[in-house]
Amino acid sequence: MTNGRSETGGTLPAPADDSHERVTTPAGAATSAARPAVGAGSGDVPDATADAGASGGPTDVTTTGTPGETNTSGRTTDAIAPTKTGADTAGATSADTAENNPADPAGKAGADTAVQNRTDTAVQNRADTAVPNRTDTAETASTDTAGKAGGETTGDAADGKAKSDPWAAFGPAPELVPSRPRRAARAVGRVLIHEWTLAALGSLALAVLMTWPTLRYPRYTLPQDHWDPSLQAWQMAWSGHILLANPAQLWQSNTFFPEAWSFAFSDTLLGYAPAGMIGSGPEAAILRYNIMFVLAHALATFGAYALARQLGSGRMGAAVAGVSYAYAPWLLAQAGHLHVLSNGGIPLALAMLARGHGWSLRHGYRPERRHDGWVYAGWFVAAWQLSLGFGVGLPFAYFLGGTVFVAAVTWFVRQTWFWPERRPFGNRLVTANLVGGVLFAGVGLLMAIPYFNVTELHPYAERTVGDIAIFSPPASGFVTAPAESRIWGGLHEGARAALPWHPEMTLLPGFVLYALAAGGLFFSVWKLRQRALLLAGVLVAMVLAMGTRFFGGTFTYVPLFEHLPGWNGLRTPGRLMLWVTLLLGLLAAGAVTALTDRVRELAAQRIPSWPGPWLRLATLLPLLLVTVEGLNTTPHPVVPAQPAAMRLVDGPMLVLPSNQSLDQHVMLWSTTHFQDVVNGGSGFTPRQLDEARRVTQTFPDQTSVEYLRTLGVRNVVLLRDQLAGTPWEFTVDMPVDSLGITREEIGDAVVYRLFAGDASAVPRPQPTQSGQPGLPTDLPTGLPTSLPSGLPTSLPSGLPTSLPTQPAGGPGSTGSR
Repeated sequence: MTNGRSETGGTLPAPADDSHERVTTPAGAATSAARPAVGAGSGDVPDATADAGASGGPTDVTTTGTPGETNTSGRTTDAIAPTKTGADTAGATSADTAENNPADPAGKAGADTAVQNRTDTAVQNRADTAVPNRTDTAETASTDTAGKAGGETTGDAADGKAKSDPWAAFGPAPELVPSRPRRAARAVGRVLIHEWTLAALGSLALAVLMTWPTLRYPRYTLPQDHWDPSLQAWQMAWSGHILLANPAQLWQSNTFFPEAWSFAFSDTLLGYAPAGMIGSGPEAAILRYNIMFVLAHALATFGAYALARQLGSGRMGAAVAGVSYAYAPWLLAQAGHLHVLSNGGIPLALAMLARGHGWSLRHGYRPERRHDGWVYAGWFVAAWQLSLGFGVGLPFAYFLGGTVFVAAVTWFVRQTWFWPERRPFGNRLVTANLVGGVLFAGVGLLMAIPYFNVTELHPYAERTVGDIAIFSPPASGFVTAPAESRIWGGLHEGARAALPWHPEMTLLPGFVLYALAAGGLFFSVWKLRQRALLLAGVLVAMVLAMGTRFFGGTFTYVPLFEHLPGWNGLRTPGRLMLWVTLLLGLLAAGAVTALTDRVRELAAQRIPSWPGPWLRLATLLPLLLVTVEGLNTTPHPVVPAQPAAMRLVDGPMLVLPSNQSLDQHVMLWSTTHFQDVVNGGSGFTPRQLDEARRVTQTFPDQTSVEYLRTLGVRNVVLLRDQLAGTPWEFTVDMPVDSLGITREEIGDAVVYRLFAGDASAVPRPQPTQSGQPGLPTDLPTGLPTSLPSGLPTSLPSGLPTSLPTQPAGGPGSTGSR
């Protein structure tokens, strides 16, 4: 190397045209010689010589002088023109010349000039600004310029005038301060490429693909079937409508007239009420349901991903946990039960609570990572999950309560006896847990009160152990897939035929998930004790999911059914498979994370350090297999269209025929005006509705008419396209003059007015709530342009000449009761 220094530590000879004299001294000598000079007259640059002495190498000093002056070598200089000065002091600058010879005006002028030109790196930043000006040319014979400061000054050294450094043009341009729009764009870009943003977008895109064709015709079709989804679409519509119109009447719905607390006859999906506030009518309700159906899958994927990441899993392992949790094959049989699919709040709340407490499965409790904001958010999400229904929320509430108790005891024991240093918890964290726990318990209590009232009014609605036995799956259900599974559905047809009620007994979480979880017992990032706990949780959840099939449930499910409040309302133990799937996903995440870590280690040994295609495939294969196993063949039938009479006839009304399946359509059709209807579908049938169905088998006759009048029913709608095989198929055209009622045809329906001459019985648009978004203000299109035959030729007297203006909760509607 030609760095201007010989192998022995000396310097190379200067070029012939260089008038400098260079003296090479040891570092220690330079330091000792410099200290008196600092005290004498160079106090403005005290750090330069110290740095020079600390360099540990030889020190080269090049000086310039004027006639009659003595340089550092002891010689008298002749007339020397001002030339370039350079100092090779391993971090010092030209100010060293002034230190070594305070009387040297040229050296002091060089130091002053360096200060003026902001190149005095010994005072300001020592070498930062000099780095761009380094050069190694034959003209100056600078002997060691790499990593040293080099200042170049031209001009007259006698008068001290400084001129600009010509080498500054080769330095880097100063970094421009970005403008406010550019800073905002950078911030947005960082958010868009953040892990959680990508995870959320990926979960949403995967949900759209895996649930397709749900969003193909979202206003006309429903996934799985059009019975329970119609009921749940009505639930969202009702909660959104009544919270805007009259929140006090939330639990007194417009169905099951004249029953009280009818909104609590089944799970309510109350947490989706904000979505129910947008739009009105059956098509809006169906669209709303399909959107929430897709979002529920996305939230389940994202929530399980977040939980696995918080517990210490890698990204690929967390992705496997998220996909396996949201698209487990057994969930395909629950495609018509949105309250079961809406489970993403469970892992998301657990992830937030763990994050707020600074705890992870892999690293334990880390107090420095505590954050009370995440604790508040976790309790809020948990309360929202509970508001969606007790079918999934009640086991979650008990699990959360048990987890809080065990965590508190464990923390106290470790703090007292096991931790060598006390680890803080903090008053803010205690306050957040108290406030969040009160919020969660308050939501649960407010949700439970209506159900307790329903139990008191309808004691026959309580479940029995016999009811649980009907829906308890055998052990074979854990390896049997539902018919909707694209991969295993056809292969397991024989196994499903052996199950008494296969929609609730085909509980396969996925063979790939089983394999990955089994591998996670032996090869995982989780500790052995943690794997054992996860396995124990899987086995306990499986035993509980079997209900009374595990030795009669005497020591497992039955004690919970008999002693835990609210547990007797759960008639389908198989839905506890949700917890089995989540725990299996965490075991699988540990195995996949260990695999990806091993692949990373192998890649680090390659040159260059980059994983090959086979290693990449090894990390992606578990995720691909889990995704493929979740593919479905879920049907999407078209929902029956709303009859015109449901838009025109006021309530209270009864729609015939009436049964569990058709009444769920009637509930959906009533979302245009929410008039009171006797019809309704739920987890149980009230005796009042059962009696109404029995008495009206002979409608229209005097007995049924009087009975309906006693109930307060004003109109009966008979649907012609549903009459095949029913008693009304033969009585629909019978004369009714002797019964004191009237009859008319509206589209495909026959409308009977039980109170002749009553203005409320005349077909007219239902009054709308003032300010209600999306409600129609005029008659719907598509109505017949001429009156059908058989209608009276003149309207009865006393009819209003304009539409009424009272709100939707007027006489005869749910809001007035």
